[in-house]
Amino acid sequence: MPAAAEPGRSLAGRTVLAVFAHPDDESLACGGTLARLADGGARVVLLCASRGERGSVADPSLLDGSDLGAVRSHELSDAAAVLGVSHVILLDHPDGDLRWSAVAELHAEIVGAIETFAPDLVITFAEDGLYWHLDHIGVHERTLTAVKSLGDRAPALYYVTIPKGVMRAVLDSARAKVGVSASSFWGIEPEAFVEAIPATFTIDVRDWVPRKLAALRCHRTQMGPTNPMAWIDDDDARRWLGVEYFRRSPITAAGPDLVLERLGESVRGS
Repeated sequence: MPAAAEPGRSLAGRTVLAVFAHPDDESLACGGTLARLADGGARVVLLCASRGERGSVADPSLLDGSDLGAVRSHELSDAAAVLGVSHVILLDHPDGDLRWSAVAELHAEIVGAIETFAPDLVITFAEDGLYWHLDHIGVHERTLTAVKSLGDRAPALYYVTIPKGVMRAVLDSARAKVGVSASSFWGIEPEAFVEAIPATFTIDVRDWVPRKLAALRCHRTQMGPTNPMAWIDDDDARRWLGVEYFRRSPITAAGPDLVLERLGESVRGS
């Protein structure tokens, strides 16, 4: 069951647009926040730039004769339903080439989504792309230019990141519980996750961590039996994944009602 909306924190009438590169980015980067926003009454719209057709395949039998992009599209729908996403825009840009291919087209599609849904805020990758993934960096760049092009009509733009040490803690926790032998996430070393620019505020998503994990586990082709996210328990996940990290882009001026900051807490020293 969804967590109850917080007293005095109703987000009814608000719209959030999350822009990411591949199916599963949404769940890993800020699945807890998207679920919390949805439970608070916000309409959450997810734009995914590719079908992730060049991703790994944890178990070939999961494809059942289909191509990976088609299967990942269904996985994305399942994860979105778990998180409470109301609308998914799944584009078909080439996985692995999002930074350079059809730049003007992707820019226009993001602008179109903003104009269609009129979000109060947009969430996307920070400059570091979570772990310097070039597709993620490309989506950061396209989203930034799309929002910036709207001038005074632009919604607030927020960047999500994962600080150094978080993924190492998740890996160590899963290993301690069940002896998971893997040393990486999706072939990515834990130390690759590092903030280029530190977050300025966090969102407490401890009550939504089980939904975040459930959404991640919907992406079965990517998960695999030795991925720490498949094994970490809810208590340890709340400890290490129970906050998500953000900062607001300086291109959007401070307004009287900063929706995401109202849910968050400032990072000490920011």
